[in-house]
Amino acid sequence: MSLSASTNASVANISSANTLSAPRFDWTHAEIKALFDLPFMDLMFRAQTVHRENFAPNEVQVSTLLSIKTGACPEDCKYCPQSGHYNTELEKEKLMEVQKVLEEAALAKEKGASRFCMGAAWKHPSEKDFPYVLEMIKGVKSLGLESCVTLGTLNDEQAQRLSDVGLDYYNHNLDTSAEFYDSIITTRTYQDRLDTLSRVRDSGIKLCCGGIMGMGEEQKDRVGLLRQLSLMTPHPESVPINMLVKVEGTPLENVEDLDTFEFIRTIAVARILMPKSHVRLSAGRQGMNEQTQALCFMAGANSIFYGEKLLTTGNPEADKDMALFANLGINPEKREEHSDEAVAEAIAAQAVKQEESKLFYEASV
Repeated sequence: MSLSASTNASVANISSANTLSAPRFDWTHAEIKALFDLPFMDLMFRAQTVHRENFAPNEVQVSTLLSIKTGACPEDCKYCPQSGHYNTELEKEKLMEVQKVLEEAALAKEKGASRFCMGAAWKHPSEKDFPYVLEMIKGVKSLGLESCVTLGTLNDEQAQRLSDVGLDYYNHNLDTSAEFYDSIITTRTYQDRLDTLSRVRDSGIKLCCGGIMGMGEEQKDRVGLLRQLSLMTPHPESVPINMLVKVEGTPLENVEDLDTFEFIRTIAVARILMPKSHVRLSAGRQGMNEQTQALCFMAGANSIFYGEKLLTTGNPEADKDMALFANLGINPEKREEHSDEAVAEAIAAQAVKQEESKLFYEASV
């Protein structure tokens, strides 16, 4: 069979094996590899078709990410400037006060965010700090924003307590394939991550789970990561696809850049495998030009982080994102709005609680 005939046969097999409107949870490694191997324009067309069947084609969900506790993390993730194992000259900070977090959340909403994500550089949350995070979540939700946190590994009780206060999303990325994982992290196993994801799902919280591209992995590892995500039932509601941001002082600061088209292919394949998930064009956007970002949206990305910073690394400014949206005819995805009065009252209420209990000034590093 000729190469052209073989390619056409692969396209036909993939199309017949999966109706565009029905999510699948049994993708094989070979099927996903066949998607990566499609001609670029065929893959983009397929991904955009799936996207339009499941989402408004010109809407992108907008989130803001805030580091509520920075630095001194005991994990040894080779990509992370917050790891205490590497000298990146990042100053460690205590857990933020609840009122300050809520002020940042209100500002994010004013700039157009519909989800507010809070990240803490922990291996797992301590019992001393956990009550503050619960108050943050309740406050963010009172502002009319979706809430998301990333706090490291969780036990069953912690997952349930997060659910009890109404947490919408828990972020816990797999980062890469199971086979490549030990090359990146040794202080937490792949199974540890899967166990936390299972606990979160069992507690009724939605999952935000994806990975990082460009860490020196091979395409088979990107295939493996996406397959692992696609086997989850249901699929993660949010799937962040990050491009590595190389930070001086980390072991990956000199890793070879990933080809841009390969990154866009990864977005497209994620969209096809998980048709009803929000696929987030996440870290690394600061190094992408507008044309690359536009192709990522064409490939099915329909969620971004915006603001000046993602935890500790740079991100395009919100005004630039809105200008890009205007050029592309994209609108921020909307959710239920609360009045400005309700927002002010929520912040004031949290400030009163803070003053009364003094709970929020005892958080440790």
